[in-house]
Amino acid sequence: MPSESDSSANEQAVIKCESVYKIFGDNAHKVLENSNGKVDAESFKEAGCIVGVNNASFEVREGELLILMGLSGSGKSTLLRCISRLTDPTAGKIYIEGQDLLAMNSKELIEVRRSKMGMVFQSFGLLPHKTVLENIAFPLQVKGQNTKESIRRAVEMAELVGLGGRENYFPRELSGGQQQRVGIARSLAVEPDIWFLDEPFSALDPLIRKEMQDEFIRLRKVLNKTILFVTHDFDEALRLADRIAIMKEGVIEQLDTPANIVLNPATEYVRKFTEEVPREKVLKVSSVMEPVSDSEQFGDLKVSKDAIVETVAEAILSQDKPVAVIGDNNETVGTLHASHVLNMLFGGKSGKGDEGD
Repeated sequence: MPSESDSSANEQAVIKCESVYKIFGDNAHKVLENSNGKVDAESFKEAGCIVGVNNASFEVREGELLILMGLSGSGKSTLLRCISRLTDPTAGKIYIEGQDLLAMNSKELIEVRRSKMGMVFQSFGLLPHKTVLENIAFPLQVKGQNTKESIRRAVEMAELVGLGGRENYFPRELSGGQQQRVGIARSLAVEPDIWFLDEPFSALDPLIRKEMQDEFIRLRKVLNKTILFVTHDFDEALRLADRIAIMKEGVIEQLDTPANIVLNPATEYVRKFTEEVPREKVLKVSSVMEPVSDSEQFGDLKVSKDAIVETVAEAILSQDKPVAVIGDNNETVGTLHASHVLNMLFGGKSGKGDEGD
């Protein structure tokens, strides 16, 4: 797999996959063993097997949002199901917070799912005869929590996802976006360390989908979960991800930051995925800013070094003076001129040619 951006050795790997394979077919283990790890989708198909995941190795760090994306049949949902062990991989190792997931017995696996994992799927899966609160409280009651405490927690979660005032509605009385909010609240009620989301917004209308993405961004800032998110929508991936893994026929073609994937596609397949993406949608201000000179005279506008250029371009272009770029501690770390933004928008250059981390 092409190399990804460097990560700090001090950051904990909450999820770790080592050479994970998932081959579907009656003789999958034998065919994989005979291949010596060199899996070709076409030759496996001739042997009566379908390749779901092909030699996936990567880590997800604490608090990170990694998006698995690709076209239908690329293996993204299969890989997610392997990591949550809803599907057993054919070969490889998967660790959750250092624990060997594949070595766990059924009782241990159930406990890990209940205590560490929250899951949201494309289908809302709500119980039609239960209210919003009852749906949210249901997994807590399955864990043995008493009704009073589970409902108290459900009220908190309903407020968190913006369903205050609709606690006693039934699913049929809710819009699609509201139903998905119930699913999100239900998955968060158990306070999971790891959040798995498989195409959670793909069944929603475009306007509701945008609204749910906004809500997801807000929740993420509040909750700081480690998240594995599956989508086929590249715009959604660019908007939400810390890093993106692009898959094709079970293979991770590239795993990197959104900016690096757009600026430096590792394969022709990835290049085709990214060729229509405007750079200002993925590059951060830090990618195009310049060092501050002693004679710099700033205007009133200040922008964060981590802001995506597209979100601040209009404001910068309206300034007569250079714009101060602010770091994490509100200190000035660079300067940005309208010419830098114009060059990116119309000259096709990124300024430094690097990704914005």
